[in-house]
Amino acid sequence: MTKLRIIPALTRTRPDRPAPRAAAPAAGSFTVGLEEEFFLVEAHSLAVPAQVPEAFFARAAAATGGRAKPEFLKAQIEIVSGVHDDLGAARRELAELRDSVAEIAGEHGLAVLAAGTHPTADWRRDAQQTEAPRYDRVMDQLQMIGRRDMLCGLHVHVALPDPARRVELMGRMLPWLPLLLALSASSPFWAGIRTGLKAYRLSAYSELPRTGLPVAFADEAEYRAYVEAMARAGAIPDASYLWWAMRPSESHPTLELRAPDACPRLDDAIAIAALYRVLARRLYRTAPEGGDSPALAAAFAAENLWRAQRYGVQTSFVTRDGPEPVAALLERLLHETAEDAEILGCTAELARCSRIVADGTSADAQLAVYERHAEIAGHREALRAVSRALVEETRSGRRGPAEILPAVSACSIQPGGTPLPVPGG
Repeated sequence: MTKLRIIPALTRTRPDRPAPRAAAPAAGSFTVGLEEEFFLVEAHSLAVPAQVPEAFFARAAAATGGRAKPEFLKAQIEIVSGVHDDLGAARRELAELRDSVAEIAGEHGLAVLAAGTHPTADWRRDAQQTEAPRYDRVMDQLQMIGRRDMLCGLHVHVALPDPARRVELMGRMLPWLPLLLALSASSPFWAGIRTGLKAYRLSAYSELPRTGLPVAFADEAEYRAYVEAMARAGAIPDASYLWWAMRPSESHPTLELRAPDACPRLDDAIAIAALYRVLARRLYRTAPEGGDSPALAAAFAAENLWRAQRYGVQTSFVTRDGPEPVAALLERLLHETAEDAEILGCTAELARCSRIVADGTSADAQLAVYERHAEIAGHREALRAVSRALVEETRSGRRGPAEILPAVSACSIQPGGTPLPVPGG
């Protein structure tokens, strides 16, 4: 196999040049599918339930044609969209799936909550594994780390015209993963504690093996050699046990984005999917250029992923040219992918990304709800108010009028409530 040159670069001065070897792909090539993971909570207390009846999962599966499925822990459920070339249709399907699951949950005294972490769930008390051969194997391997995996994410699949180029694009996509995470930030709480991070989920998830940023393999052959060696050694049964922030899907001809937190607001999930989709098309039709070395690009991406976890959209990312605020990076990317967005028909969905940066992420909304209620009712009731707002957003798919925030500034809020300037901002 010809060795592909993989040099991920995140600079502001050298746009990708057209690739002479690749014709512009058809719009229908970049079909998309989404997977959303949710927490199940008791409808009254909003706490994770001690037991979830099997009848609930059976009813949800039947009502959704098998698109609602149990997850690793019993107090979780996943919904899976079909394959779409129109993100408007994907949104309608996911809205119907959310409504169906929420209605059935209500029949069983439950509700559905979307967020990277549940504000009050405690793994020492609430984590119960779903019984299934795959999950049994994972829990046996991970032990306590598996029980701590009380986390929910958003996964986005994009199909490429040539699936053999997925490994190439995975390497070139590396610098953009922090932006995609920052837009999704929805996990500022962990086990009833205010973490001080906007996207804590990946910090907890990094305890698992084979997580974090993907390896920038030289080509498809090198990636396959790694997977085969791991399987021969008994480390993994197959590539589906690679839990990186992005990976070539084992069961679909797609490149799967796994970094984002679960999004309470459905429009946020669709916006992130749109941004990932147009970026995939942009990188596919342009050649890699001689920017940062793979090692330097990976080092920048690792630092920027941390900054996204800590500050969400109120941060600046490290580049060779100096700090670049999230808002400026997003504006540049939207400009560079405008042609792709028009061809793929998702310009309207992409506009939502700018609103997320201007208005704040789910994490910002949660912290605002917490602050407002903590002043009046204290810590516990403030956390309940956050959980209640998340349940309402998950069902409606959008932030209610009472929870709309003013435009956020380039700062974060530390646990004590003092504005903390963003380094490099």
